[in-house]
Amino acid sequence: MPSEVTLASGPDAGAVWHYGEPIREQRAIVNGTAGVDLGHLPVLAIAGPDRLGWLNNLTTQQLANIAPGKLVRAYLLNPQGHVLYELAGVDDGGVFRASTEPDQAQALLNHLAKMRWRSKVEITDVSADFTLIVPAGAPEPNIVPRAAAEALLGVERAGLWAYEALRIASGRPRAFLDFDANTLPNELANPEGDHLGAHVHLRKGCYPGQETVAKVFNIGKPPRRLTLLHLDGSEDALPEVGADVLFEGEAVGRMGTSERHYELGPVGLALLKRDLPLEAQIEVGGIAAAQQKIVDPDAGLHVRPEVGKRSPRSLI
Repeated sequence: MPSEVTLASGPDAGAVWHYGEPIREQRAIVNGTAGVDLGHLPVLAIAGPDRLGWLNNLTTQQLANIAPGKLVRAYLLNPQGHVLYELAGVDDGGVFRASTEPDQAQALLNHLAKMRWRSKVEITDVSADFTLIVPAGAPEPNIVPRAAAEALLGVERAGLWAYEALRIASGRPRAFLDFDANTLPNELANPEGDHLGAHVHLRKGCYPGQETVAKVFNIGKPPRRLTLLHLDGSEDALPEVGADVLFEGEAVGRMGTSERHYELGPVGLALLKRDLPLEAQIEVGGIAAAQQKIVDPDAGLHVRPEVGKRSPRSLI
């Protein structure tokens, strides 16, 4: 295996950035021959007989009857509907284990502990014993015992550069990198059937922030929209996370993560004003960019003919 290059700083410090050939590594992930070690991400465990019903009442996802072994993604919101935390977890029939962002583990653990009330749940940080990996050919990451990770990853590896480039191109945002503390789930995904992207189930019981999500879904339009940016490939640098996205000199959004994709070139995610024309030529950090739609600017119009016939709550 080629020499690995690790990240020295940033939220993913300590993770392998690449193994010498990041473009080939991206192709290897796509072809199902390379595994990705995401062991720098923390893992929390939630045990106890009430765990799934309790999580179902706290998060945006339908978790009450999830199948063992299935990865699920969810947000925890504040009462105003803004994203507080993101988690991706797997239940094994007795314990729900979930990963989150590197700097969010302790805050998420404390938040969950405060929300425990009389529920029979136990919440612990198990990062020393469990880890997140993407086995070669797997469509989703999985949480496995650290002792088993090496064998499951296989011989061929890809670094975070490759994994992140593919994630960005797929339009999947990372919490507090691709969006900020004022973000509504409606700004990050399109409604499809009973779901708002992979994180939000639209026809489940109440949870903190649910009323805002329902209101925006039913009778409003989100103020911003997640967008894929195709960045000028003639520039050596990539934009900084949090930089202003500009249109005719005015700030129209916030830049998220960016990386060099093996086919598309430099790409990034940004939260832009919903009413910014899709054809608008924008720039960020002095780099020209073109938009590719992820969240539809007309999101929220899909049920307007029904408004007035039924109450907003009845549509959820």
